[in-house]
Amino acid sequence: MSYPLYLVDAFASGPFTGNPAAVCLLREEADAEWMQRVAMEMNQAETAFINPLADNRFGLRWFTPTIEVDLCGHATLASAHVLFSRGYEGDVIRFETRSGELRATKVGRDIELNFPAEPPMPAPLPHNLEFLGQAPVWTGKNRMDWFVTLPDAAHIRALQPDFAEIAALGIRGLIVTAPDPSAEYDFVSRCFFPQSGIAEDPVTGSAHCALAAYWSQELGKSSLTGYQASARGGVVKMQVDGARIKLQGQAITTLEGTFLA
Repeated sequence: MSYPLYLVDAFASGPFTGNPAAVCLLREEADAEWMQRVAMEMNQAETAFINPLADNRFGLRWFTPTIEVDLCGHATLASAHVLFSRGYEGDVIRFETRSGELRATKVGRDIELNFPAEPPMPAPLPHNLEFLGQAPVWTGKNRMDWFVTLPDAAHIRALQPDFAEIAALGIRGLIVTAPDPSAEYDFVSRCFFPQSGIAEDPVTGSAHCALAAYWSQELGKSSLTGYQASARGGVVKMQVDGARIKLQGQAITTLEGTFLA
């Protein structure tokens, strides 16, 4: 069997920026063990698998090299980009996923994702994270991740994470964030997921479903722009709409081929 396969930089300002995702196009839903092996072979933060459904919808599942995940923003953006690039007719794509229906809308050169809000709730960390080097302003968690707010964006950019400390927290991972003093962004963040086989994720759409909800309350605004300060870096534009978060960004295909297995 052969399957079209793409490597796409999502939430990217150009090639080799943003977060790369592999996208595999299936004829029908595949065996989960096989998809996990493909994801391990691709060795990207996420590999997305798309299969056609009735009523012009698509099934969508996401795998890291080690586990299947419930929600992935950048790989959804990459998946929509591939379908639009292949001539999908219409401006809206509907995906059926483990997090319910997700919609991707073409908006000029951008793609807008309509995701559920994932607001973090206040909660103490299970243990101190010595590598932070600053006392947290706030700590909390949602169903996927732990969150820590620090006072200094520059400090977050310079953090040297202790992945053993992070892995001991449990659940998917840790997101650290701080307000950005510049006029360019509302906040900065970094995302660490050693529990899920990813040391640091370059740009994390699902994390911004939580960060948007949190910073909207903190800053009193519904339109936000965040910068994920990984080595690759990426910009995520957000609109808070009640219990939904709209994430907007661009994607670029860097590799196109055929998977033979």
